[in-house]
Amino acid sequence: MAQQPKWFTSESHNISLKVDFDRSSFYDQWPIGLAVSSTGRIFTDYTRGSYPYTLGEVVNQTSEKPYPSLELQVEASALGNKSSGINFATNNSTAFISVQALIITAKATSRNETLWVLDTGRPTLSDGTMPYANPGGPKLVAIDLESDTIQKTYTFPETTHFVDSYLNDVRIDLSPNVTNSGQGIAYMADSSNEGRPGFIVLDLGTGESWRQLSQDPSTLTVPASLDSYLGVPSYRLSSNGKQFAYGNTALDGIQLSPDGSTMYYSPITSGILYSIETKYLRDHTTSTANIDASRNVKNLGQRGGIANGYEGDSNGLIYQLIPDQNAIFTYDPSLGRLLPFVRDPRIIWPDSASVGEDGYIYWNINQLFDSAGFVGVDRRVKPGLIMRAKCPGNGTKIKTG
Repeated sequence: MAQQPKWFTSESHNISLKVDFDRSSFYDQWPIGLAVSSTGRIFTDYTRGSYPYTLGEVVNQTSEKPYPSLELQVEASALGNKSSGINFATNNSTAFISVQALIITAKATSRNETLWVLDTGRPTLSDGTMPYANPGGPKLVAIDLESDTIQKTYTFPETTHFVDSYLNDVRIDLSPNVTNSGQGIAYMADSSNEGRPGFIVLDLGTGESWRQLSQDPSTLTVPASLDSYLGVPSYRLSSNGKQFAYGNTALDGIQLSPDGSTMYYSPITSGILYSIETKYLRDHTTSTANIDASRNVKNLGQRGGIANGYEGDSNGLIYQLIPDQNAIFTYDPSLGRLLPFVRDPRIIWPDSASVGEDGYIYWNINQLFDSAGFVGVDRRVKPGLIMRAKCPGNGTKIKTG
């Protein structure tokens, strides 16, 4: 009989607060995204409301600074405006509006280590509403980490990124054989809960983008979803902020296999882990591309919890942040099942994770289920945290290209 894996716990020293680098706590802004460089630099982002900046770098245990500079952050007063009574966000393509996700690609012969920044272009305004996107605002930005300068900015046409789209996460494959341009590809999750979630795929060489699995059952929100956190049923506030409703977040966590051939994903509100061969996401020219993609989605079974962010390591493990279990699970493709990795009472809504070249997985804590969007008032208790644990089996960062 197979032995049930044991939990790694803080007591067994397989999990630790990120205090050894003296960079662990957030007392001002609640973190959303997270990325760790080869030299130990930690970058975070914060979805905009009244925050002075949306992309930052941790400088010590209790503070961060705007990254690359404050001048590259759209001022809170300029985030949006009304047109014919409808809120629209700024179309600023040269400064950051509301960053949701970060990922770092390793240094290679032809390029430096790069921070990829996914800007939703859809901030939360001072009245609590989220404006529609303006072309130019939603973008993917590549920053050279040696010079701390922007190298490339990619924006999207309205046919790819809709006004109600919401860019939630991104994965990069810089292998030269995945596109004709030879410059790699980006896969992004559009988690729009306003009707049209799916994948947005971008050729990093040509800048061409397209959609795949839009409104596929595997990317849609699950109706009447109700989760519990710390033993309390957790509703979401409706769009007018006056009624409680069920959760409605669609496609969210995404992660590539080490060879880039498979994408693992799921909506937050679904208990199912899905996968698809990435060749079906890249195909956008054949007459049956959309049909072929839908036909080749694989249902890998129940996850055992509500998964938020995903991450992966060089061994092929797919890490799934499970906020309702105060835990992180791993999916091992060689076994075809999920395994426990870490759990700890301090893991109160893990939101994003990053495997570093040091062989650790880092993740942040932001207590999101206790925020105003869930309960009407922000009941979270600072600080937010960064935690880390050693990847099993000497796993380390995935490198491509």
